[in-house]
Amino acid sequence: MAGQASEHWKIEDLDFSRIAREQVRTDENLFYLVASASFIESGSDLYTQNLVDFFRGDDEVTEWLSNHWEQEELQHGQALRAYVEHVWPEFPWETAYRGFLDEYATYCKVELLAPTRALEMTARCVVETGTATYYRAMARSTTEPVLRDLATRIATDEVNHYKHFYRFFRRYRAQERLNRFRVMGTIGRRTLELKSEDADCAVRHVLQARAPHRAGDAAYVQQLSAHMNRIIRTHLSPAATLKMLMRPLELPARVQTVIQYPIRQFMEHVFLR
Repeated sequence: MAGQASEHWKIEDLDFSRIAREQVRTDENLFYLVASASFIESGSDLYTQNLVDFFRGDDEVTEWLSNHWEQEELQHGQALRAYVEHVWPEFPWETAYRGFLDEYATYCKVELLAPTRALEMTARCVVETGTATYYRAMARSTTEPVLRDLATRIATDEVNHYKHFYRFFRRYRAQERLNRFRVMGTIGRRTLELKSEDADCAVRHVLQARAPHRAGDAAYVQQLSAHMNRIIRTHLSPAATLKMLMRPLELPARVQTVIQYPIRQFMEHVFLR
């Protein structure tokens, strides 16, 4: 993994001068999708420290988290912020983000992690599945070339992160002699949490800065969230998402076939509601 950082794309690889602003400038739903994602990605350093503390003593994991995962997640936030500021320069990103960060910090606690290292790696696989799904759908939802390029790059990174967490999961699963029922339980719980308080928090703070007169309108907030969810729902790839979610179970092919339908129904309840 030594060459990973030098091979990774840079923000300079994105030509923001090529943004077709007329395609996206008036798209409020897309604005909220990109801006809220920029907040969550930019707060990755808070979460990374919790994971480093949790896996302290495992130098391979903590080195990768600190020197690769965190840096790439923060870069995602920087690139998404740059996109927002190019298309919607009137949005007070820094001020809104500070408000978000104050609240978001209260959600980032070590005690909220899974009870064992193998189960936390399972949870990490679920989270990376969710983010990869989100950015793949974002890329498919727009014809604006710079955003499509950026979202595709981030989705590729998230899949890459998944592969690392999955490899660490297999090592810890063997050490802990973890059975599939506990893995499945963690997958189920963490999948239900994908539409979690951190995403809600980001949308609230973006809305507070974008349209403060609507921030207290619960019906409007619900409508906004429904529109955002519809964009993701319309453009996601359920088969790819299902494959990533099921992988930590490492089921025989015939068993996968039997349980694929109920797991897909469960997944669609979470991702498509």
